Amino acid sequence: MAVRVHFLPDNVTVDAEVGESLLKVAARADVLIPTGCLMGSCHACEVEMAGEDVRSCITAIPPGQAEITINLFSDPSW
Repeated sequence: MAVRVHFLPDNVTVDAEVGESLLKVAARADVLIPTGCLMGSCHACEVEMAGEDVRSCITAIPPGQAEITINLFSDPSW
């Protein structure tokens, strides 16, 4: 089942599959999410999804939703 993913503030929308990595989806949409450790420890890739802060390197597209919005943060230290 395809899930429509909307990235803010870039206003980019792309289709994704349930279980697909947020980083992979963002890369395919040409949306840059900064990364650090790629293991979830450094929080460099933190984004907001469904009102919660998640680390995109260890988070996948969840089931049960036709559309989700990912709000990117800007951290000048990365």
